[in-house]
Amino acid sequence: MTMQSLEDVYHDQLRDLWSANKQSLEIVTELGRAAQDKSLSEALIAGTNGIQDGIEKIAEVCQKHGIKPNGEHCMGMAGLVKEAKAHALNESFGDDDTRDAVIITQYQRMVHYGLAGYGCLVAFANRLGHDGDGAVLQECLDKTYDGDRTMTEIASGGINAAAA
Repeated sequence: MTMQSLEDVYHDQLRDLWSANKQSLEIVTELGRAAQDKSLSEALIAGTNGIQDGIEKIAEVCQKHGIKPNGEHCMGMAGLVKEAKAHALNESFGDDDTRDAVIITQYQRMVHYGLAGYGCLVAFANRLGHDGDGAVLQECLDKTYDGDRTMTEIASGGINAAAA
């Protein structure tokens, strides 16, 4: 596909973030199961709910524009998922707190990818006059920021100290 306009870029990036969210959903579920800290496990489960909501909202925006959300495979998230599996799930750890610290690290890397994606989509939607899209995507962006802040609080609240 040749990108002829910002609208083309917008559609491409909607598909890319939909793919990213689909890929991250499974690994975040696995991270939630692997986490030993109860608050971390619960936050990751809540994160999967937010990811699923984002998948659904992006699909709705795509449908509104007459495009299908699938068909794109986000290579950026594929790499982040591979890293999360290697470093948080397949690695050996001396204690649970250290694993939990790594789980938070890997989760936040994926979240930051999502933050960048949603931020760009909000900017594109607003520039293109898709105000309804912008509001929906801004809500997803805000929820993603909330998840990132929650992970920082959990890490700072004791996991990093215990892992040290």
